Amino acid sequence: MGFFSAIQREIFYTKELIRLLKTLKSITPDSTDLTPDLIERNVDAHKTRPAFILEDGSTISYGAFDAFANRVANWALASGIKPGDTVALYMGNRWEYIAFWFGLSKVGVIAALLNNQVTGKALAHGVNIAGAAHAIIEGELSPAYAASAEAIGPITPWIYDGDAASVPGGQDLSGALNAVSDERPGREHRAHLLAKDPCLKMYTSGTTGLPKAAIVAHTRSLYYLQGFAVASNASPKDRMMMVLPLYHATGGLCGVGCALSKGGALIVRRKFSASAFWKDAAEHGATMFMYVGELCRFLVAADPSPDEKKHKIRIAIGNGLRPDVWPRFVERSGIKRIMEFYGATEGNVSFLNLDSKPGAIGRVPPYLKSRFNSALVKFDLDSEAPVRDARGRCIPCGPDEVGEAIGEIRPDDARYRFDGYGDKEATEKKLLRDVFKKGDLYFRTGDLMKRDKQGYFYFIDRVGDTFRWKSENVATSEVAEIMGMAPGIVQANIYGVPVADYPGKAGMAALVVNKDFDLATVHAHVTKELPAYARPLFVRIHQEDPSEHTTGTFKLKKTDLVAEGWDPAKISEPLYIDHPEQKAYVPLTAEIRAAIESGELRV
Repeated sequence: MGFFSAIQREIFYTKELIRLLKTLKSITPDSTDLTPDLIERNVDAHKTRPAFILEDGSTISYGAFDAFANRVANWALASGIKPGDTVALYMGNRWEYIAFWFGLSKVGVIAALLNNQVTGKALAHGVNIAGAAHAIIEGELSPAYAASAEAIGPITPWIYDGDAASVPGGQDLSGALNAVSDERPGREHRAHLLAKDPCLKMYTSGTTGLPKAAIVAHTRSLYYLQGFAVASNASPKDRMMMVLPLYHATGGLCGVGCALSKGGALIVRRKFSASAFWKDAAEHGATMFMYVGELCRFLVAADPSPDEKKHKIRIAIGNGLRPDVWPRFVERSGIKRIMEFYGATEGNVSFLNLDSKPGAIGRVPPYLKSRFNSALVKFDLDSEAPVRDARGRCIPCGPDEVGEAIGEIRPDDARYRFDGYGDKEATEKKLLRDVFKKGDLYFRTGDLMKRDKQGYFYFIDRVGDTFRWKSENVATSEVAEIMGMAPGIVQANIYGVPVADYPGKAGMAALVVNKDFDLATVHAHVTKELPAYARPLFVRIHQEDPSEHTTGTFKLKKTDLVAEGWDPAKISEPLYIDHPEQKAYVPLTAEIRAAIESGELRV
């Protein structure tokens, strides 16, 4: 980058950050301005404008949206639900979803946003830890709820848009809403609340176990609803394409805010479809869209469509866009501005990539470092904890050095609070004490990153995903990025598996492939591009659609894969090993496994 280009970059970054921080400065823990106040102001300013665009092209105005939310609020009051109480919400993507939690917040009630993808034990767990006495259940999901009812504690289920009798003890919510007024309830029902009080409960992804309920205060909700709208220069003319689940903060707050905090409209869809996405976006005039995880990879892997260039999308906002997909996505879609960001629902560390630098999750210019709470500290993979020096303090990372991202907890700053989980033990595990000085307190992200000299941050791996093999550290995300560049590989999921008495774990790749896939070509590719210790020793080929191997928020599933390991007796899919003698990927048989286990074949 030339001198003048670098100067322009710094001017742009400084200007944009100041503009963003100016907006967020007004969000303070002791403020009486709450999430429903923000949304009601925008309702009043844009009452006749469309707030939602449905699949048939019809619209729901801001006024109609508010009227429905008012019915929800008045129903809660009539049902004896008090400020500070929690109501569980189990519902798929639809405009009413937002109206439900908005309406509850009008009277100080907290909505626990259950993952609508979970069933059975995980669903019962989510409901039980919500601490709710009432649950709102979409009719379409009532069979799943009913199947878990015996494991769910005492709670009143209210069925919306469905048969109340489908769930034991079910009540008719649709009828109850029609029986109450759509007049806005008085603000006195929430007048005692401050912005530091809970607004929502959202759940962690649960990719490595049962999900935890994270408390989302009004400060955090307002931060998400307004921050991305300001950073993306959203306006009433914008239409946000929303295919992400609304129970997740990226879609349900960051994306929703880009529309509802600026008078724009949301194009809400039940689920993501790679084949229908571009046509839908073009037909309904989308100007923005939110992505997460592997969603952009699915779009790139789909067959080319003329609609890819017919849309009006000016910006894509999200997280998890891998470096190997980034340039291909920009080329295919024609979307020049990619606003990648980093953050966790409950966390206090966030980064924002304002200038679309490929691969970066955000930037903190060195000269603005003091304005942020984040740090990278050296990390020990064996103990899975930050390294401490002789004084017992953590050690900051230098440029391009990998470490864990942590954030100083500052209770008086809305951006840097940590409100914890409903589980005190889980909350304590995320805290890091006496980091750089005695008495300081930091939040552990559990994410490994590196930072370059310009202050750009790059995601490396989740703590626990990175493993050691042949006395070297292997970052699964970096291996996945390299493998993803090989012809025919649609998706690469990398993880470590124990092998006989070898120390550490060997790399294994679970691949989704297309017709261009060739095992010999892939072997040549990884041999050329990866050091020997980082090359996957084992490869399994998935037979299903890529979406079968991601969570509802498009994160790769690993838990079951790790449990199955590399045992051909447990895995019905094609399974291969990088044979040390044949120097190629060959079918992994029971005989080869036995030879490795006995030590006859060294790997």
